Amino acid sequence: MNLNMVRGVSNIAKISVALLTVVAFLAPASAQVLPSFPSIKINSDRSITFRYRDPGANAVLCSIENVAKPLAMHQDAEGIWTIRSAPLPPGIYRYHFEINGISFLDPANPVISNSLMRPASMVTVPGDGPELWDATAVPHGTVHHHMYTTSVVLGLPGNQGDYYVYTPPGYDPAGKPYPVLYLLHGWTDNAYGWIYNGRANFILDNLIAQGKVVPMVVVMPLGYGDLAFIHSPFDVWQSPSSIDHNTDLFTRAFLTEVMPQVESTYNISKNRDDHAIAGLSMGGLEAVTIGLAHTDYFASVIGLSAAVQKLDFAKQFATLDPKTANLRLLWIGCGAEDGLITPNRKLVAFLQERNMPVTQIEIPGLHTWLVWRDNLIHFAPLLFHPWPK
Repeated sequence: MNLNMVRGVSNIAKISVALLTVVAFLAPASAQVLPSFPSIKINSDRSITFRYRDPGANAVLCSIENVAKPLAMHQDAEGIWTIRSAPLPPGIYRYHFEINGISFLDPANPVISNSLMRPASMVTVPGDGPELWDATAVPHGTVHHHMYTTSVVLGLPGNQGDYYVYTPPGYDPAGKPYPVLYLLHGWTDNAYGWIYNGRANFILDNLIAQGKVVPMVVVMPLGYGDLAFIHSPFDVWQSPSSIDHNTDLFTRAFLTEVMPQVESTYNISKNRDDHAIAGLSMGGLEAVTIGLAHTDYFASVIGLSAAVQKLDFAKQFATLDPKTANLRLLWIGCGAEDGLITPNRKLVAFLQERNMPVTQIEIPGLHTWLVWRDNLIHFAPLLFHPWPK
C-alpha cells in the first residue's frame, strides 16, 4: 500500500513549511522578528554568529548540537542578543535558545528538525565542496511512505503505524533482489527521522554514485511499542521494566507486521547475508537486541549510541555464540563524549568476552546526529559485499 512516493528534497521542503506554524507557539511573547532579521551568519572560519531579539529577557543562552555547554549571549542596546561560536566542522547543526531554563526555537529561521517532542532550529555549516549529506547532481533514490494497521503497538490513533522505505536509483521491482537495511530512529524522533535529520537518502545516493555502496532498500519504521513511552519524563530511561515493555512490543510489531509487509511489497533478497539492522539511541538498543536474537535472519548488526544502560547483557545474550551467529558485521559506535559511552564500552567488552567479532567505533562527539551521520557514512560501505575469498 504505497501512499506516496516523493523525492527527499520535496519531503524536507514540505515539512519545513508545515513546521513554520510551530515557531509562533515556541517563541516568548517578548521575542520579535523584524523583516529579513539575520538571526544566523556563517563566518569564513566556519564559526556561526547567532542573534536573537528579545528586549525583555534578562539572560539568553544558545545551545548548539555537539557543543558541550550552552553559550551565554550578550545583549546590545536594541535588545538583540548575540554570540559567536567557535569554528565548527562542516555539518548540519540543531540549536535552540534558552531563557529561564525554557527552550525556544529561532523565530527567524524556518528550518526546524523533525522530532515528536523536541524540535530544534537547524543550520548547515558548509564544507569546501558538496558533502555526502547534501543533495547533489547524482541519480536519486525514492522515498516511499506506507501506513499499516497494527494490533501490537499501543497508543497509535486508529492503530495506524507507519514506515518509510528508500529504494535506490534505478530500482527494479522485477530484477535481482536487493539487500535490505532496517534503520531505526531514536527516542523523541519519528519514522521520518533518518531522512529529515539524518539525510540518509542523500548519503546513500552519493555513496552509490561513487561506487562505494551496494544499492540497497532501506526500511525506517516508527520505533515505539507503546506511545506512552515517548510521553514519559526522561527518567523513564532509569526504569528497566518500562524500557523492556516498549522494546518488547516494538520487536513484536517489527517482526510480525512491518517486516512481512515490506518483504511482500519490495523486491528484497531472502539471503540472510543481505539483511542488516541498525539504529541509534533507543533504536540502537532495539537493533542490537533484535539483531543478536535473530542472527538466522540478520548477518549485520549495528548499534549507534545504543541506549543499553539498563540492559542485562548476560541475560539478554545468554545463548549468543560467535560460530552460530556467524555475523558479517557487528558495529558498536558512539560519540566519545556521549553520556552513553560507558554502557556502550561495557557492551563491547561483554561481546569481546564472548569472542564476538565486534567493531568498536568511537569518534569525538556527544549524543548527536553529527555522530550518527558519520557512522552511517562509514558502515554503509561495509554492508552486503561478497565474502572475501
